[in-house]
Amino acid sequence: MLKIHNTLLRDKQVFAPIEPGLVRMYVCGMTVYDYCHLGHARVLVVFDLVARWLRASGYRVVYVRNITDIDDKIIKRAGDNGESIQALTDRYIEAMHQDAEALGVQAPDHEPRATQHVPAMLRLIGALEKNGYAYVTANRDVCYSVRKFEGYGRLSGKSLEDLRAGERVDVMEGKHDPLDFVLWKHARTDEPEEAKWASPWGSGRPGWHIECSAMSSVLLGPHFDIHGGGQDLQFPHHENEIAQSEGAHGCRFVNYWMHNGFVRVDDEKMSKSLGNFFTIREVLKQYDAEVVRFFILRAHYRSPLNYSDVHLDDARVALTRLYTALKGVTPESAEINWSVPLAAKFREAMDDDFNTPEAIAALFELANEVNRTQSSRAGGQLKALAGILGLLQRDPVAFLQAVPGREGAFDPAAIEAHILARNAAKKLKDFAEADRIRAELQAGGIILEDKPGGATEWRRA
Repeated sequence: MLKIHNTLLRDKQVFAPIEPGLVRMYVCGMTVYDYCHLGHARVLVVFDLVARWLRASGYRVVYVRNITDIDDKIIKRAGDNGESIQALTDRYIEAMHQDAEALGVQAPDHEPRATQHVPAMLRLIGALEKNGYAYVTANRDVCYSVRKFEGYGRLSGKSLEDLRAGERVDVMEGKHDPLDFVLWKHARTDEPEEAKWASPWGSGRPGWHIECSAMSSVLLGPHFDIHGGGQDLQFPHHENEIAQSEGAHGCRFVNYWMHNGFVRVDDEKMSKSLGNFFTIREVLKQYDAEVVRFFILRAHYRSPLNYSDVHLDDARVALTRLYTALKGVTPESAEINWSVPLAAKFREAMDDDFNTPEAIAALFELANEVNRTQSSRAGGQLKALAGILGLLQRDPVAFLQAVPGREGAFDPAAIEAHILARNAAKKLKDFAEADRIRAELQAGGIILEDKPGGATEWRRA
């Protein structure tokens, strides 16, 4: 029985979809004006994991992850680069897809772009205006009247009084209240024509919050099962989505709200201002992509994730242990037997709010069984269960010999050359030289294993 921690209720709830057997899930995606960073990597991997487990549990899943391809940062970056908005966003969308694929993230069922759904946004704003929640300001923006929506702040746990005093309230001339937020931005003369759409309130473009309310309703309906995103989106973005969607449609918006924790770097929150900001691409130059995925999944999705070289190195060693267990066996190709105790332990962990640390602990217990028994059945169960997490699907020898890309690492050709030199030294009974070569390789993270018959195999530590 799957339980999900619902941010709205601040507790775990038994999951029951609106329509039996079908899960409709929406996750806030990327604003595409730059390369994806580690925070984006966590969102990608976490909700990929959620979709995988729901499907493994027998549900049919409709997974929507949007793209914001129009906003102030995008307009500015395109202008600074001297290129069109579409050229900029197309480039970074392609880069995002490459990063996601490298991390083993399966494509969502729908990936709507904001610019493709402006008519739906206009209809939603019109409904809000009709229902008394939206008004036109003196400078011809359209704003949402927060105080007219009963229960505003219940997702984030903030009162209207707290919000009034908060630093995140945007003050804009013409608002009825500082808490009110923009639904439609009136066009500025210095903005490019491709950033403007016609509307009943004049030429302009949508505000950020209205995008997700519109796209989710088009693809999943006004009421759906799961809405996810990073913890930083809880307020104001998701709070505003609730106000917009329920104000326009008059029904409950989402049943289960999920938020993954922040990424920290050496125990400090990752941010550009602190200079500890890393893109996925930068990290993948140093570490294998599956190691990065494993590192993300070792932490519970709601916990802070502390990034450091030490933690990535530890993840690499741990993943190597799992692959080493599979190296000497030929796993049976079979369905998972959930009655097996370790498979049941894995399932119990995943049904407990996607508790991947406990699920991975079950994998290590299963790996110990494989090492002890060399059982192809146990090997098959290990590979199948790990496959649900998007892990252990590569050839073990290929993984163990993979070049991590770190400075000073031996490449396969250099390793083989060292092994040949060591073999030659052993034939000449120059054992001191043979030991020196072994030690040199070991210092570089290469472990040699001498096999019967004189063959030597190698793997990375």
